[in-house]
Amino acid sequence: MLIENRVALVTGAGQGVGEGIARRLHEAGATVVIAEFNEDTGKAVADSLERGHFLCVDVSDREAVVGAVQWAQRELGRLDILVNNAYPTGTPPARLENRSDADFQRALGGGFMGPWWAMQAAFAGMKAQGWGRVINVCSLNGVNAHPYTAEYNSAKEALRGLSRTAAREWAQYGICVNILCPAARTPAFEMFEKYSPENAALMLQQNPMGRMGDPQADIGGVALFLASEDARYLTGNTLFADGGGHINGVNWEPDVD
Repeated sequence: MLIENRVALVTGAGQGVGEGIARRLHEAGATVVIAEFNEDTGKAVADSLERGHFLCVDVSDREAVVGAVQWAQRELGRLDILVNNAYPTGTPPARLENRSDADFQRALGGGFMGPWWAMQAAFAGMKAQGWGRVINVCSLNGVNAHPYTAEYNSAKEALRGLSRTAAREWAQYGICVNILCPAARTPAFEMFEKYSPENAALMLQQNPMGRMGDPQADIGGVALFLASEDARYLTGNTLFADGGGHINGVNWEPDVD
């Protein structure tokens, strides 16, 4: 029970990586707020947890994001762990020259501004209690500048920059801010397998462990460490929970034609 009596808020926790992290945090003793846009999946996850709460949150809506953080602080008495995982429904892979302003505005609105609003809202409470953990979920796509996902890459790398700055400024208050770049078998990856099966198979072949991670067992475990007291001297880092895929990189090149 590494984080017993802690309160965590996880965005996009209705499925995939967010759900895996939420379940692992709950398993380790935390009360978990499932902040999810999809009411059906979000409520189902929350209802399956003894100490789970569901809030319908669109991460591109500042009022909804700030309101979720404030709800946790008010109704649960505190917010110790903030996991910014949600990302707005993306557009299909496309060449950079074919991207629109709207693509980038949508990506940055939910993928960057959403986490920033949540961090800003959580800061005062974490500072007052002298303890806080912020885990921002980013991506190897941005780190390695994979093609055809420019808006996603840009949002995730902007979030990494924000995370490192927050880590620098907030360390004095006992708040650790870290970045987690996962590779997991999620509905999004399964969709990628369906439409680009050869590329998906090649990526698995290039991964040193030869598989995508399990959201709860593999990714959730790293998030749990970052959320715990064991990570109290770790901040501003990017951890790749990807089976070693980042070491030499993987060939992400879906068919855009």
